[in-house]
Amino acid sequence: MNPFQNYRIIDLTRTLSPDQEGVEFEESRTVEKDGWNARTLHLYSHTGTHMDAPLHFGVNEQSIEEFPPDRLMGKTWIARLGNVESQQLLMPSDLGGVADKIKAGDNLILQTGWSKKESYQTYRDELPRISKELAHWIVEKGINILGVEPPSVADVNNLEEVTEIHHILMKGDVIIVEGLVNLDEIQSEIVYLIALPLKLDNGDGSPIRAIALEPKI
Repeated sequence: MNPFQNYRIIDLTRTLSPDQEGVEFEESRTVEKDGWNARTLHLYSHTGTHMDAPLHFGVNEQSIEEFPPDRLMGKTWIARLGNVESQQLLMPSDLGGVADKIKAGDNLILQTGWSKKESYQTYRDELPRISKELAHWIVEKGINILGVEPPSVADVNNLEEVTEIHHILMKGDVIIVEGLVNLDEIQSEIVYLIALPLKLDNGDGSPIRAIALEPKI
């Protein structure tokens, strides 16, 4: 019996390919020469859909392999923020009704449509950002995982800002997932999220495979 037969399974992961920054595939073995195909993968630890560890910003020494698996899945609220503007500062008031329903230990994903940006420079350099107010609100609410579509929760071209927002969230024990895709395929307000990183020794972060389980109506 398939335990997931009553769920739609939605892949929230960006496919990694060599045309992306931080991704390089090197031929290692071929069927013709060696009897099998294999590649050596050169991956920036924060490329594509990925998860941050506190070690990433020196908040503490916790690394990616130290996240217990039971924290990397669970009840997740989808906050639909509509058409956000370039470099918009996202506030608690932007979360709508989700803000009143979410409980400590739940996960939160912000749907902004940002993953649909055609230009990588726009996607990276003009991303909507988590405000200090929203970051503190997320910590005070006791959110377990925060997931966003842009490649970062803050302006990657502003070291002071990106450091401050990561520090607020990570000091509050919030796990950060960035670079999500396909959020527009989710119809429900609540899904079950599974977001698993590579188990890297002393990892500051890792690409992940993220999926949402949505109950069939």
